[in-house]
Amino acid sequence: MKQRLHAYFDTESVLEVDTPSLSSTAVSDTQIDSLEVRCELIDGPLYLHTSPEFCMKRLLASGYPDIYSICRVYRDGELGRNHQPEFTMVEWYRLGFGLSDIISDTQEAIASALDNPSLADDVRVIDYRDAFIDVCRIDPLQSSIKELADAADVDDALKRVLGNSRDEWLDLILATKIAPSFTPGKLTVLQHYPASQAALAQICPADLAVADRFEVFMGSLELANGYVELTDARLQSQRIANDQAIRERRGQSIRPHDKSLLAALESGLPACAGVAMGLERLQMVHDKTDRIQNVVPFVFEALNE
Repeated sequence: MKQRLHAYFDTESVLEVDTPSLSSTAVSDTQIDSLEVRCELIDGPLYLHTSPEFCMKRLLASGYPDIYSICRVYRDGELGRNHQPEFTMVEWYRLGFGLSDIISDTQEAIASALDNPSLADDVRVIDYRDAFIDVCRIDPLQSSIKELADAADVDDALKRVLGNSRDEWLDLILATKIAPSFTPGKLTVLQHYPASQAALAQICPADLAVADRFEVFMGSLELANGYVELTDARLQSQRIANDQAIRERRGQSIRPHDKSLLAALESGLPACAGVAMGLERLQMVHDKTDRIQNVVPFVFEALNE
């Protein structure tokens, strides 16, 4: 599978790059937690990267062409049927690509990796908002918290945990109602996520309520997450500050953010789009299994298993 991906990117003239796994900074994303390590010769903690994204963007800002990386990444708090704390990520960036361009590119990369060209010929592309309306009869951008909670159909204990966090309710509904409705054995692209879930994505110029972000699913299994990249350093700094405030409210760790990324944006990150894709997830599709433990030879098991 790696060889097929290398061949695909070679054909597309995308340059392979390597980035460090260790960093003195960590992501601020409220949905991702970094693993912390110590080095005797360095003052303070280091963090294993959750993605090569920040370093790859620094390379793009310094003048690199289209680039990709296949590397091991690490995430805390992710262990289960579809997750391991260490996994293989395929990440790439294409200069000048818009949303439809990078979606098509991702379809082709997946089809190439799985050695199944016909996969890219029959892909359903649907807006996030339309999927919620079709499946749950609710508007994710307008519905009240009560309407979201009713659609999620969960017990009072979980309602208390999620409280008034709109995005957490949306994530729950997506995982339990929307994704399971996708056609098995077929690629589905969910695009135009709410602007509140933009992360590092550009807001859609045609609709400020949504972001130029998408995810690709095979059936209900998420394979890839991508977006047209935000290039505005000021907006990115604001988003990081907002993430840190949310993390503080939730009692999550507040860790130093990457000022080098902001400096790269200030210096001029070219217009581009990027994708992150889990290689083990692709192997699950290839092997027709619904457990990541079945596709890796050395696994970590949760304490309660």
